[in-house]
Amino acid sequence: MNTLQLISIFLESVIVMISLMIGLKKKKIYGHGFALTFAIYVFYDTTRLFSIETSETFLYIMFFVATVSALFSVWELYRKS
Repeated sequence: MNTLQLISIFLESVIVMISLMIGLKKKKIYGHGFALTFAIYVFYDTTRLFSIETSETFLYIMFFVATVSALFSVWELYRKS
């Protein structure tokens, strides 16, 4: 199961890089939003995989930020299309 989790973390990292390129090179704000969302996912999954001591409250807040960021990004995509 750790192999699948490592692959997931790798793919999430790729999404962060592509999203940053969208944000920085294409000047699209939703790229930054998706980058933030998936960077939080990478952080969360990494802390879980490697049993890194992290406050549950902090993780809940981070997940909320990721959700709001994804919502904002999807809304921006909807508005622009």
